[in-house]
Amino acid sequence: MKTSIFPLATLREIPREAETISHQLMLRSGMIRKLAAGIYSWLPLGLRVLQKVTTVVRREMDNLGALEILMPNIQPRELWDQSGRWDSTGEQLLKIKDRHQHDFCFGPTHEEVVTDLVRRELRSYKQLPLTLYQIQTKFRDEIRPRFGVMRSREFLMKDAYSFHTTESSLEETYLAMGEAYHKIFTALGLKFRMVIADTGNIGGNISQEFQALAHVGEDIIAYSDGSGYAANLEMATTMAPREDTTGEAGLTLATVDTPGVTTVAEVAELLQVPQRKILKTLIARGNHQPYVALVLRGDHELNEIKVAKLPEIASPLTLIDGSKLPEILGCSAGSIGPRNLSIPTIIDRDAFAVKNFICGANRDGQHLLNVNWHRDVPASYVADIRKAQEGDPSPDGQGKLHFARGIEVGQIFQLGKKYSCAMEATVLDENGQATALYMGCYGIGISRTVAAIIEQHHDQRGILWPTAVAPFQVVIVPMNLTRSPRVKEAAEMLYKELINNKIEVLFDDRQERAGVIFADMDLIGIPHRIVIGDRGLERNTVEYKFRSQTDAMDIALDKILDFIKDRIKTV
Repeated sequence: MKTSIFPLATLREIPREAETISHQLMLRSGMIRKLAAGIYSWLPLGLRVLQKVTTVVRREMDNLGALEILMPNIQPRELWDQSGRWDSTGEQLLKIKDRHQHDFCFGPTHEEVVTDLVRRELRSYKQLPLTLYQIQTKFRDEIRPRFGVMRSREFLMKDAYSFHTTESSLEETYLAMGEAYHKIFTALGLKFRMVIADTGNIGGNISQEFQALAHVGEDIIAYSDGSGYAANLEMATTMAPREDTTGEAGLTLATVDTPGVTTVAEVAELLQVPQRKILKTLIARGNHQPYVALVLRGDHELNEIKVAKLPEIASPLTLIDGSKLPEILGCSAGSIGPRNLSIPTIIDRDAFAVKNFICGANRDGQHLLNVNWHRDVPASYVADIRKAQEGDPSPDGQGKLHFARGIEVGQIFQLGKKYSCAMEATVLDENGQATALYMGCYGIGISRTVAAIIEQHHDQRGILWPTAVAPFQVVIVPMNLTRSPRVKEAAEMLYKELINNKIEVLFDDRQERAGVIFADMDLIGIPHRIVIGDRGLERNTVEYKFRSQTDAMDIALDKILDFIKDRIKTV
């Protein structure tokens, strides 16, 4: 491809809107252009990369035996009503009406559509297991689209769905899909971790994410330094705590005045105690009771994902605003404690391990000292409801937890029968009886993966594409092309030889200064650069440089083709 017919749209300045390295470089290199908040056009250069990622994903899906289909973007409300997700999905679901005022949505995912498809097409257990996949545009109406295509509203996604008659068959495909994802992200040059994840609105009981490690990642990953344990922070657990052995047991309960002191930090400073000895109480809306109290250590944070899964908690999880608490409990937020509380109480297991703790007295301006469970406060419901902290013991007992940031590039789910039961997707089993299907679903954010690759592969000059996804493998830069017939002839001949050997090559035939061309090629990140000039041709050589290396080398003109072929194989 020549730049005369493949125009480059590089930018010298960093766009103000670009917050992350990947966003900056995708705009500056001319890969994407913004149309609206979270919606981007992919220019020819960017589309080539997007297609390269798609090719790797499609190869592994086909190797797994999955069959590619294409389903509609626009989905009727009736299907989402059947699954129960029309209202529960929230405002991320873009709802639209046609001219007849029928309700539709622009698909953020396709569980409903694919379940409808198979319930119409599958009849017998003999047709299973079956895995279908598509690579298609999705839309989720993000509240705050940001970071370019990393958190966009419209994005390209590979979503696959598997169907089974037994849970063991689902588990087998789930494991095989996980292995395929490892191959995909390794081929794309990503450093990643597979972590335990929340199933969220998609559903099911088992899920794992693939997190590309990056400083700008929106997710926090907790991983053990002594084992393979890794989980998204929202799902991370720790070892059950040991009983608190600090101080004497059963000290006398007492009340202390704490006027104007409400936060854990203020109470700790006033009473000269560590925050872990203070217990704080939050109030949430209950499922069976109007309100439920949640008790944690003062130095811990509530894990809202864990709490939302408890049957006693109303969905969605709603924490009561502090301004409403005096009306509900007769005291302000900073004075609430579990003793003599008139509502059901859920105690975090770390809070339950504390002896002689301090808590609110349920009267403004007062706290209780030396409170103990059972003696002073009933403790019938203990659960893991806090966020893990860095340095906590790993839940498998091997090592301690450390944190890293990640970009979620893929997620796999065991859905069970959530959709098949709700939508009556059944087949006849060996006994001729209708049985609901077990399902799995498996997603990869194609466009987000492009951004993740850039976050991991760049330098101060631009992008450092892994060979598998580079928009071109080689760039030819002829010096003084229009003034030197010898350079033009040599460049054209090499260009044709590379094409004939199925090597993707960009021929920069622009009439630009060498510095501009080199800067553009570094910005774009093409791995292999060949410079052809009169001085080199006098010695029958060309100049070769690998993108990530500082120094160039001279290669004999008649050896450059074989040299490039070998480099492409080994890099």
